[in-house]
This record gives sequence, C-alpha cells and structure tokens, in this order.
Amino acid sequence: MVSHSEKHGNTILGHRLVLGVWVWLLGLTGLEVFLAYERLPLRLMLALLMGISVIKAALIMAYFMHLRFEKRSLVLTLVPTLIIVASLLTVFFPDSIRLLNMRPH
Repeated sequence: MVSHSEKHGNTILGHRLVLGVWVWLLGLTGLEVFLAYERLPLRLMLALLMGISVIKAALIMAYFMHLRFEKRSLVLTLVPTLIIVASLLTVFFPDSIRLLNMRPH
C-alpha cells in the first residue's frame, strides 16, 4: 500500500522538516528586519546581513531545492563552481571600487 506522502511526491522531505526549515527561514528574516532598525556600524551591519542571507540561501538550496539529497557528483560539480565565482568576485570588486573612485564628482 502506498502512503499518503509517497502518493504526493513528498518521500524525501516530511512535513515536519519542511515546517521546521520554514520556521528557521522566518526567524532569520525577522532577525534581518530587526537588524535593519538597529544603529550598527555599516560594515558590521553588512557583514551580519550577508551572513544571514548566505545561511538562508543554504537552507533553501539544501531543503527546498533538494540538494541535500542529491548525488555526490552534483555537489562536487557545484562546490568548485561556487569557489570560482567567489574568487572572481574578489578579483573584480576591488577594480570596480577603484573605477567608482575615479568618477568625477
């Protein structure tokens, strides 16, 4: 006999797990909104908000995009790509800031 969850294609993620991840995402979003109203130094604020956003993106990719349950080969394809993109950003961001400072005011 086929269970209700298997019938609706929800064999990997249970409702309790999805609800738990959703609650975490909601809580992290609430923390972001709270931080937006706090008077923190700009660099600290950006670091906190970017860190929380990365955590939220990881939760979404892992559970809602089902990457946590994918084969190892997919993960080994995505991780080097992420490293390359992050490396390219560290190369291009300083150059873009230099060009921004060269603009006439």
